Amino acid sequence: MLTSEDIQKLLEVLATKEDVAEIKTELLDLKETVHELIIAIDRLAKAVDDLRIEYAAVVMKVDRHEKWFHQIAEKLGIKLEY
Repeated sequence: MLTSEDIQKLLEVLATKEDVAEIKTELLDLKETVHELIIAIDRLAKAVDDLRIEYAAVVMKVDRHEKWFHQIAEKLGIKLEY
């Protein structure tokens, strides 16, 4: 038969209901934090993608302007130097 001392030793080693409840609470908090991080990363990825698309449009516009500058310089007989 278990003595009171044996039970006390077991309680020190084994998880109690309170310990399990505390772990569940911490796990729920961790899940919420991970979910918030996923949302933040998703927003950041969208912003990066939007910037990539905008950058591509700006590059095309700069290329078009550069072509126009060369056409204007050619018509005016000006040599463009870089």
